[in-house]
Amino acid sequence: MRVIVFVNGEIADYGATARWLHRGDYRIAADGGARHMEALGLSPDVIVGDLDSIDEGLLARLREQGAAVEKHPAAKDATDLELAIARAVKDGATEILLVGALGGRLDQTLANLLILAQKNWNVPLAIAEGDQLARLLRGPESLTLTGPAGCFVSAVALSEEVTGISYRGLEYPLVDATLHLGSTRGVSNTLTSSSAQISIESGILLVIQQFP
Repeated sequence: MRVIVFVNGEIADYGATARWLHRGDYRIAADGGARHMEALGLSPDVIVGDLDSIDEGLLARLREQGAAVEKHPAAKDATDLELAIARAVKDGATEILLVGALGGRLDQTLANLLILAQKNWNVPLAIAEGDQLARLLRGPESLTLTGPAGCFVSAVALSEEVTGISYRGLEYPLVDATLHLGSTRGVSNTLTSSSAQISIESGILLVIQQFP
């Protein structure tokens, strides 16, 4: 089951966001992320959080439309997003896409990016932002990239080091390379054909691809 989690960050272009949504997605609103769903004409299956950032009128309307509500206390050890991901896994997610996870508060943006690497959720996690898609590799693992030649691809280490990195189908190749946390070596590569592959042996690698 594919789960979309709407987060209470910034979405500059709802048209660009709509490209990532599929009919039949299971939809979870992480608290105030429900506002993005309303803007897209959607309703959540579940609303998760302490409900401090969702408009009361919107919450009432969504309840009337059948949305379930999982309310948590304001004093908690996890963000609304982390709780929403946990709910998605509990409800049977086989893949999870986060939208509205970036922009706004810098601390929330960083936390939302790093939540991908926080622990092994045992479910593929990705973040969509406009025309960009960020996906996570946890070694040993491979990722196939598709898109027109010239699309930008960047790889950023989220663990102390990522080893055994090999590229196929990218302009600047790597073979059994190592990236360290903070390195910019993997930034701004491009596809040379309609298909490419990135594989790693160990570590956690964030791969960001831009689509036309």
